[in-house]
Amino acid sequence: MPEPSGTAKLVGEILPGVYRFTIHDDRIDSESDSYAIIEHGKVILIDPLPMAEKDLKKLGPVEAVCLTGSCHERSAWRYRRELNVPVYAPQGGVDFEETPDRWYKAHDRLPGNLLAVHTPGPTEAHYSFYLEREGGVVFCADLLTNAGREGLAFVSGEYQDEPARTRESVRQLLELQFKVLCPNHGKPVTRRTKEAINRALEKDAARGGK
Repeated sequence: MPEPSGTAKLVGEILPGVYRFTIHDDRIDSESDSYAIIEHGKVILIDPLPMAEKDLKKLGPVEAVCLTGSCHERSAWRYRRELNVPVYAPQGGVDFEETPDRWYKAHDRLPGNLLAVHTPGPTEAHYSFYLEREGGVVFCADLLTNAGREGLAFVSGEYQDEPARTRESVRQLLELQFKVLCPNHGKPVTRRTKEAINRALEKDAARGGK
């Protein structure tokens, strides 16, 4: 899938050293989000959207691009060429447009001290990233979306390989210690986060989990 058209807006810091970018993604006619973290002065891009050059320079030198799955390549390959940085991707991922520089698996530590957490459901090789900072941050990729006033919700089952496993992956995330949840579609949840996740699970169960 090609990159989204346009340029993602740098929204700002979610918490110290964690930045969010957002765009109306013309490929899916919906919001898409990506993140950048800064560790020891180096920037790690997570599922990067097309960003303004001035915003990237503002953050600092980029060390690596980390992908949660093959469905979130977005601008990764262009940034690999332009910035001369490696792309990390999950072992077992299929249909990548280009070959990643590094393959990771569950429990691996990635640049930026990100922990790879296997969270299958959307695809088999689908991962979330856990960052032990400021009470804990989880970058949950396509497990949940933030639907604004309606709160967190699951992506429609027609866009997931195994919806039941997606639910189980979310339940397993609750075992981690974190305060902030960053989805790839919708604004981050920064308060009462686990309560919001439990509400999403309860509402989903009441609807039959579809």
